[in-house]
Amino acid sequence: METEREADLLEEEPPQENGVIQSTQGLYSSTSPPASDDEPFSTYFEEKVPIPEDVTQVFSFRKLWAFTGPGFLMSIAYLDPGNIESDLQSGAKAGFKLLWVLLGATIIGLLLQRLAARLGVVTGMHLAEVCNRQYPTVPRILLWLMVELAIIGSDMQEVIGCAIAFNLLSMGRIPLWGGVLITIIDTFVFLFLDKYGLRKLEAFFGFLITIMAVSFGYEYVMVRPDQGELLKGMFLPYCENCDSAQMEQAVGIVGAVIMPHNIYLHSALVKSRQIDRGNKKEVKEANKYYFIESTIALFISFLINVFVVAVFAEAFYDKTNIEVNAKCNASGSPHTDLFPLDNSTLQVDIFKGGVVLGCFFGPAALYIWAIGILAAGQSSTMTGTYSGQFVMEGFLNLRWSRFARVLLTRSIAIFPTLLVAIFQDVQHLTGMNDFLNVLQSMQLPFALIPILTFTSLTSIMDDFANGLVWKIGGGVVILVVCAINMYFVVVYVTSLNSVALYVLVALLCIAYLSFVCYLAWQCLIALGVSCLDVSCLGNRMRLTGHTDVYLLNDMDSNTMVER
Repeated sequence: METEREADLLEEEPPQENGVIQSTQGLYSSTSPPASDDEPFSTYFEEKVPIPEDVTQVFSFRKLWAFTGPGFLMSIAYLDPGNIESDLQSGAKAGFKLLWVLLGATIIGLLLQRLAARLGVVTGMHLAEVCNRQYPTVPRILLWLMVELAIIGSDMQEVIGCAIAFNLLSMGRIPLWGGVLITIIDTFVFLFLDKYGLRKLEAFFGFLITIMAVSFGYEYVMVRPDQGELLKGMFLPYCENCDSAQMEQAVGIVGAVIMPHNIYLHSALVKSRQIDRGNKKEVKEANKYYFIESTIALFISFLINVFVVAVFAEAFYDKTNIEVNAKCNASGSPHTDLFPLDNSTLQVDIFKGGVVLGCFFGPAALYIWAIGILAAGQSSTMTGTYSGQFVMEGFLNLRWSRFARVLLTRSIAIFPTLLVAIFQDVQHLTGMNDFLNVLQSMQLPFALIPILTFTSLTSIMDDFANGLVWKIGGGVVILVVCAINMYFVVVYVTSLNSVALYVLVALLCIAYLSFVCYLAWQCLIALGVSCLDVSCLGNRMRLTGHTDVYLLNDMDSNTMVER
């Protein structure tokens, strides 16, 4: 039966134009057809940025400028309030010793973002759309739910980061829930900036990144960290005299830096440039410039993260609560009661971080810190909303109006955040932040495994599929990252000291690991482990069936590219 179906597909060749098959269906097509030409559909792009023609140069700054934008929007996830809190805790707990972990995590993140960008450029579809077409219904729905959980967890951190910034800037006059409401309103306003042009929106995000760089850079210059210790901590992969708390912090850095929804986001953002995917030279060129742009963007985000780690490593490493209490009391800070009169090591979060900076370096340091946190939270909550739109529309194939999409995705994340803000005090958010980091760590396999799977399939990526080095290297990196984050989850769960929770977690883990094993099985088949490809399960359960003919729907136009 399957053989006859293949024969029909091969015999009934649709009309071709310039080597492109004009069709609307493929062996792995979406659950509903693409939008028709008279009803243009756009998630994020009302326009596409043209790429200048410059065939005489191997490298063109004009072309790099045209491709600049998506990488910087993607890099904002590396600067969200969750990352900033991980940075300051790393500095306060371990000094400069864990900077090499931050560097390594950023490099791994860059390699994973490269895979995401290549998928979007080569196929014209982002990761959620490819998952929608390649996975059966149940795994597809489960994937969507897992990624939505990651987005909600990240968004809660980002919105609460904004609310804390408003609280600090107003000297406590704006409560946490009030800051959340303000963030909801201004996020809706900013999200419609792309109506005035995609480049203007990208410039606005660049402006927010500049605010973060200036704010945290000011703190760095004012504190004057020891440059020798900084370089030693960055390039010497060793943690001298580190205890379990510091090692857990190292694991937390990896979990905070590599975020699952950012893989989905980047694979969609690269669709904003005019690229002829039928022209392999243009596709190769786009991959090159996107990788250069992503490298520059993540280098800048890495420097900003280093600023935060270095400030707290230099000023607050090995400080005790009683020392900070005395300093805050002498400076007249109204938050002296945050630091008990004992000799335990100082524990900081975003809120306490701003307070101690104000106590030691004056009110200006506190306000500039709050401005940086506000820029981090505001920019990341906007990109988080875009991630929610891409994920929901890609997995569920939704065709809604722009306002309805923004309203739904924003509400899914904001509602639990508002509840937390109403019932939780601003000074007791660290425990919830740890839980949200664990939640996002658990969702990592649901982004990393699919992106490696699909970028390794020649039927999808054609000549741009991962080579042997990338397959092995990518598999090892993903295995290490997932193992590190699972360790983080185990450490967190064992600290709860509740038998009932242990039983609940054990049951959930069985279901969780079963789904991860399913995705890993599909990934191994894509990587070439053909002995796992059980033919009796049928074509619908296998990604490698019909490797001779693959037709993929193009969401940018109604053309199908022959692979």
